[in-house]
Amino acid sequence: MTAIPDSPAPKLQAEKINILKQVILPLGILLLLIFCLAPILWQLLTSIKINKDISAVPNVYIPSEYTFKHYIDLFLRRPFARYIFNSFFVSLISTFLCLAIGTPAAYALARLRLPGENIILSGILSITLFPFVLFFLGLLEVIQRLHLGNNYLALIIPYIAINLPLTISIMRSFFLQLPVELEDAAKVDGYNTWQMLTQILLPMTVPALVTTGVLTFIFAWNEFIFALTFITRESMKTIPVATAQLGTTSVFELPYGAIAAATVLGTLPLVLLVLFFQRRIVQGLTAGAIKG
Repeated sequence: MTAIPDSPAPKLQAEKINILKQVILPLGILLLLIFCLAPILWQLLTSIKINKDISAVPNVYIPSEYTFKHYIDLFLRRPFARYIFNSFFVSLISTFLCLAIGTPAAYALARLRLPGENIILSGILSITLFPFVLFFLGLLEVIQRLHLGNNYLALIIPYIAINLPLTISIMRSFFLQLPVELEDAAKVDGYNTWQMLTQILLPMTVPALVTTGVLTFIFAWNEFIFALTFITRESMKTIPVATAQLGTTSVFELPYGAIAAATVLGTLPLVLLVLFFQRRIVQGLTAGAIKG
């Protein structure tokens, strides 16, 4: 009998797949990377360009001269170190208090059978999805009545209130994944509820704490509307507000170099924060995705 030759179709399909893996896929990843990083690189280059290259037409993409004058002027002409401290202080305190309040609340919702629990959870979820900008007028009225204008509490309290539902939701999902037998064994060993939460359960939920803390910190660091309205004193402004108001310092020109430098300085702490906690954040985002 005459043997039937193998069809070339499977071989051609395999070659196309190899071409896709070796050429098209890496090229697509490279283009996506350039698309995402191009604005950041542009800001970085603008912050170290001289003014002549910044205003040049056509644009000078790769400058021949570099300067750090824009960074130096930020600290000499404006209290930019104070702005950094304000943002760091407000973000850190609001993140710490949000975790300190939200974690016990999440544990209670995960383990206790509270009356109206479904209503509480529905309310937390709806507040999480609600645009926080719509709270602006109500918060402005509260700040005025309590005389909290130009006070760090005018930012810390709203940031805690806005991020608390998200904190409770994330931490509750982690507590639900922990076996109840751990708590039963701890009770047999004489642990009370607070000791069991702080000494046994919290170390097991570090990825969730880090993930929630980083999200809360980033929101507080980047928030603009409340910081612009509730804080008018120059020495208490945060980085986003101070950066936006750099463009109003001169009527005749926009200080693009100074704005770019302030943007880089305002973004750098967040980049370092995410890189430092990268592994914990990935663990927190992927925990519970695979059951077993």
